[in-house]
Formats: sequence, structure tokens, C-alpha cells
Amino acid sequence: MAGSNRQRIGFTRIVQLLVYLVIVPTVLLLLIGIVLLFVGTVFNVLFGVLTVSFVLVAVTGIVLVLVFLRREANLAELQADFVSKVSHELRTPLTSVRLFVETMERSRNDPATIDKCLEALSREAERLTHRIERLLDWGRMEAGRKQYELKREPVSVIVDDAVKAFEPMRHRHPEVDFATEIDPGLPDVHVDRAAMLDAVINLLSNAVKYGGTPPTVRLRAHAVQHGVAFEVADNGDGIPRTEHRRIFEKFYRIDDRLSRQREGSGLGLAIVKHVVRAHDGRIQLESEKGKGSTFRIVIPLAATAETARASTPAPEAKRA
Repeated sequence: MAGSNRQRIGFTRIVQLLVYLVIVPTVLLLLIGIVLLFVGTVFNVLFGVLTVSFVLVAVTGIVLVLVFLRREANLAELQADFVSKVSHELRTPLTSVRLFVETMERSRNDPATIDKCLEALSREAERLTHRIERLLDWGRMEAGRKQYELKREPVSVIVDDAVKAFEPMRHRHPEVDFATEIDPGLPDVHVDRAAMLDAVINLLSNAVKYGGTPPTVRLRAHAVQHGVAFEVADNGDGIPRTEHRRIFEKFYRIDDRLSRQREGSGLGLAIVKHVVRAHDGRIQLESEKGKGSTFRIVIPLAATAETARASTPAPEAKRA
């Protein structure tokens, strides 16, 4: 947070310098050029035209400088957030691994303790692997190298797989009130099964993290116009409408203090958005402060998606 604040202060100071040293003199020069245009002599008119042209070029340069400065400031802030949050995410399982190893060293003659530590080490190693794979997967998405294998899949299979994958989190949080609902007779969808499962699990995990006390989580699959919706609802504090758009940005959290209180890299909803776009679908959010949240993934029907992709012309082969 301190690094981000320093970056914002630095950007503000640069803007102030531009205003005082460049923009104010440029405005005065523009006024002089306009006055010269109406003085009357040919020399004055010509000088006025040149002055106005120079001012327009200067203004264009200033705007471009501000745009690039803002872009660089945002990039630097994202990099700082990435390092901070990834370090926090990796530190937790690594600390656990170190503690279990130390416990095993002190309990060489206690097979029961060693067995428990080995089991815990296996869980932590799997947890650490999952987080690293998540970061690598996001990197592939950002670079456009993520490949999706789209196939016709029954909705019930995706929901069943999501429920099974959600079981470990339910064991860690036995107080969660979880239920599913699938409308009968739903048509197939055209999806990458693993990617869609990951998106639904991300929403379920968020519902547990930010749900009420105790959390109530509902997973529902139902038909919508020209598609099928996977809906995850919780009983949390809700999200203000002003934050609905930004909540899907990478590393963004409404209250950054949550990064210290709850696990998460800030990539879950960004990954969901990327996966949904890759499936020509849309992600919807219904939430108000104090009224819980409902995230809805809408995926086109299998026949509709296949027809749309078939009608899209294939890209021309590049010439050698």
C-alpha cells in the first residue's frame, strides 16, 4: 500500500509540474496567437497561425505524455501489487512446510506425529502447486497462449464436477450451507470443461470467503435466452454498484485489507472473466451493499456456438 501511495503522489507531482511549467505558458501563447490573428497585418496573421499551430502540437504532445505516464504508473502499481500479493500467497504454505519439517525433526521417534506431518506436508505441497499453476495459467491467458478445447458438454456433468472439486473447501469450512439446483432438460453447452469448471470453482470459493456468518452458498444452473446460466449466490455484505465493473480487474479488491485477512491472489474474478469471454459468453453481477451477491456465467447453447464459429471465416494463411 505504501508503494502504491508513493507512485500516486509521484504521478500527481509530475502532472502539477506539467501544469505550471508547460500548460500555463502554452495557454498564454495561444491567447497571443489568437490576438495576432485579428491585428490585421500579414506578418502578424502569419505569426499568429504559426503560434496557434505550435500550441496545438504542444497540447497534443502534453496529452500523449500524460497518457503514457498514466499507463506507466498503472503498470508499476500492478507490478507492485503482483509482487506483494504473490509473496503473501506463497509465504503461507512455505511457512507451514517449514513448521512441519521442524516438527518432524523433533519427533523422530514418534511415528504417529511423523505420519500426521507427512499428510500435512502433502496437502501444503498440493496447495502451493495449485497456486503456482494458477499464476502460470493467468500468464498464459494474458499472453494469449491459453488454448481452449471446446466440446459439447452436458450442464449436469459440469455442475457435478464443480460439486466434487468444491468438497475440499467444504471440509475446511463445515459451517457452509451449500446447495445446488439444476433445471431439468437443459441443453448441452459448447465449453472447455476444465476451464469452465475452474471458473465456477472460483465463484464458489469467493462465495465462501466473502459470504455471511455462517456462509450460505447456492449453485444453480438454469436456462436463459439463447444460453445456459451457471449462477453462484452468497449471503455476504454485497458489492456497491460503483465497484461492479472494477471487481473483475486483476489484483483489485474493494478493501485491500482483505488481502491480509483472507487467502487469494486477486486473480479469481479476472480469470472467470477471461474464460467467459473465450467461450463467447458473458459474466453478470447482481449485488447491493448488505444484500449478498449473485454472479452469473451465461454460456451460449452448443448448437448456437457451433453455428457462430462455423460462420466465422478462417484467417488467411500467412505467406512465407
